[in-house]
Amino acid sequence: MLVPVEVPDPEPGPGQVVVGMAVADVIFLDTLLRAGWGQEFFPRELPYVPGGGGSGEVLEVDDGVDPAWVGRRVVARTSTGYAERVVAGIEEIVAIPDGLAYEPAAALVHDGVTALGMASLGVPEEGEWVLVSAAAGGAGSLLVQLAAEAGARVVAAASSGDKLALAKELGAEAGVDYTRPGWAERVREITGGGAALVYDGAGGALGTTAAREAVADGGRFVTYGTSEGFASPDQEAAERRGVRLFFPLMEGPPAPEVAREGLERALRLGAEGRLRPAIGAVYPLERAADAHRALAARTTVGKSLLAVRPTE
Repeated sequence: MLVPVEVPDPEPGPGQVVVGMAVADVIFLDTLLRAGWGQEFFPRELPYVPGGGGSGEVLEVDDGVDPAWVGRRVVARTSTGYAERVVAGIEEIVAIPDGLAYEPAAALVHDGVTALGMASLGVPEEGEWVLVSAAAGGAGSLLVQLAAEAGARVVAAASSGDKLALAKELGAEAGVDYTRPGWAERVREITGGGAALVYDGAGGALGTTAAREAVADGGRFVTYGTSEGFASPDQEAAERRGVRLFFPLMEGPPAPEVAREGLERALRLGAEGRLRPAIGAVYPLERAADAHRALAARTTVGKSLLAVRPTE
């Protein structure tokens, strides 16, 4: 059950602030955690407020926090988010650069960090073929941009024509529908033997197929998708082919300092127009359940957000 309720206003504790949320981030992982998946990686105890942060304005600070934070526009990367007010540690907030609105700032809270993290594990190189699966999702659409900006040739894999069209607008050179049989063979045809680098945002059986059939010998396979659980490629077969496998999410969330550094960089790139979140749906807070249903049904094209209050 995902229903709106009234709870007392939170108060900041030592080293904390209260953020009045403008926009809450929504990621596919939220739907899985709500359903009970991933307790060993992302433990949740019912009842809880879903989400992992968003953008807004600092309303209150604890006595030990610089009062100059009050009134500043910030993003918060926390253990909650679907609320009018959330408490965050001072280390969990980052000021939003001038020129970046609340919606794109919220869209980068997790997907920006994820995309930059995956791009640091598998660095796209000029002229090589890169496959991005779930290419119209929050992180996938950013990885398409990062790979294209690096000069790589991008093949986008997604589940509909609308999603593939979006990926091509963002820089993909070619696209394949991975709901159709033989999609991985089509990737091999386009790339002339397989992609040198694969960013797997699908996970599960699709990710496993990509690792087995769509990546070139000697290539790199970076998986972060969880739509049907993690991808489970044959590691011995990959080793025989010289394919390097990266499973960053198996280690749980990134360390706070790593996440903060990635978030600061994502916001800078967003303010510079170099990372452009493809926001496909913005739901009012009370319709969070509808946002989850759309994500689970794979009908959302681009990034989903929750509007907590009117934004600029």
